[in-house]
Amino acid sequence: MLKTRAKYHLGQIVRHKKHPFRGVVFDVDPEFANTEEWYSSIPEESRPVKDQPFYHLLAENDQSYYVAYVSEQNLIADYSGEPVEHPDIDDLFGPFEDGHYPLHFQLN
Repeated sequence: MLKTRAKYHLGQIVRHKKHPFRGVVFDVDPEFANTEEWYSSIPEESRPVKDQPFYHLLAENDQSYYVAYVSEQNLIADYSGEPVEHPDIDDLFGPFEDGHYPLHFQLN
């Protein structure tokens, strides 16, 4: 049985270690759960291992907003204190407070 513990939590703001974007965690997979086509599109020398948490992010960079799927090894916590401006944040989270976004709803 796989025993993984996610380092980051829902509503937390994180930053990519290698690429210039940041985002809000809105879902976590305990291990890789995307398509093989997606995984194969990553250059082989940059591919993350699959047996680690992967995070779904409401992401932003200087040019756009999007959803990103990122391995834990490629993320760091963002302590800038700045909110993320992704337009879908209000659908899932309450107002930005104390450096994170509280969930709008209770999880089962």
